[in-house]
Amino acid sequence: MLQGLLNLSHWSHLGITLLLTHITIASVTIFLHRHQAHNALSMHPVVSHFFRAWLWLTTGMVTREWVAVHRKHHAHCETPDDPHSPQEQGIWRVLLGGAGLYRHAANNAQTLDHFGKGTPDDWLERHVYSRFPQLGIVLMAITDILLFGVAGLVIFAVQMLWIPLWAAGVINGLGHYLGYRNFETLDASRNLSPVGILIGGEELHNNHHAYPYSARLSNKWWEFDIGWLYIRLLALFRLAQVRRVAPRVRIIPGKRVVDLDTLRAIVRDRYHVLTLYGRKVIRPVLRAECRLARGAYLRLLRRVRKLMTREDIVFDPRSLATLDRALQGSPLLETVYRFRTRLKTLWTHTAGNNTLRLERLEQWCSDAERSGIQVLQDFAEVLRGYTLQTG
Repeated sequence: MLQGLLNLSHWSHLGITLLLTHITIASVTIFLHRHQAHNALSMHPVVSHFFRAWLWLTTGMVTREWVAVHRKHHAHCETPDDPHSPQEQGIWRVLLGGAGLYRHAANNAQTLDHFGKGTPDDWLERHVYSRFPQLGIVLMAITDILLFGVAGLVIFAVQMLWIPLWAAGVINGLGHYLGYRNFETLDASRNLSPVGILIGGEELHNNHHAYPYSARLSNKWWEFDIGWLYIRLLALFRLAQVRRVAPRVRIIPGKRVVDLDTLRAIVRDRYHVLTLYGRKVIRPVLRAECRLARGAYLRLLRRVRKLMTREDIVFDPRSLATLDRALQGSPLLETVYRFRTRLKTLWTHTAGNNTLRLERLEQWCSDAERSGIQVLQDFAEVLRGYTLQTG
């Protein structure tokens, strides 16, 4: 009985633990996150119900609650209303107490009513999963002990800690605190790793915040999202259908006319456009200015790169003063920064007025081409040829 019904080796127990927890991770990222919260794919009822049942057994989470908390996170990211922002509540509180923050938000009836729409509401959900969320955990504990004996207690403990640690703690905490950024989103989201296996692809968190509707979390050719691999396999057997993915950028060389398609591509892909502008315009100018600067001004220039390129930084009086001093010392730097500010008005000040947007975009490109600044001229050419393709 101490060995359980299966009487397996320690290495087998380790492999089974990793397998069971990985299925749970896959259930969270595919079913709860991409399917339920963001409607990025549809799934066959059999697959959908398997995920629901598995999450009931291994986490006790209620679909409506998880979806509502996550949608609220996107709606109020990095604000006091964000259920779990390390920028607001501190990294250690989210990293170590993320499960408690989730539970607090999930107990808010207003949050559930506003953000929990469209989740399963069938007989099983009402009378079993939502009504007795702890029953599944009890059944999982009994099953683990019967199958694996004393080792089953350890396997069960790991199962219970897996999601609170990795999803509630690491993704919600470190995913908004450290890592690299492909897109200049308004929040502090980061990609923890270009290889998304351990947490099902959720490691690519900045990509997700740039395109929350996308079923594919990887974006660069060198990034890997194992959750997307599983979705493609499900689609291959007609057990899932992808609805939306992030677009791919394509620059049409030699294109001169700024038309409505160009405008739509730039506005839709604005987080990538800002990233490109920082990389291709601001950073080269900053490097050139640093080579000429000396002493205190050189130190000042080294401090302002993030202030000039990052969208998630909230400017306080001290940051504004630092940036102003740097810009006053370099007309070239001031010019490229002013062009960046003008570019952002395409989506911040002209919503719904495509005629005005087109006029401003054409004027921006024309002014950049007449600026005499090579990097601005090159970027204007990029914008004129900017287009997107899905798939």
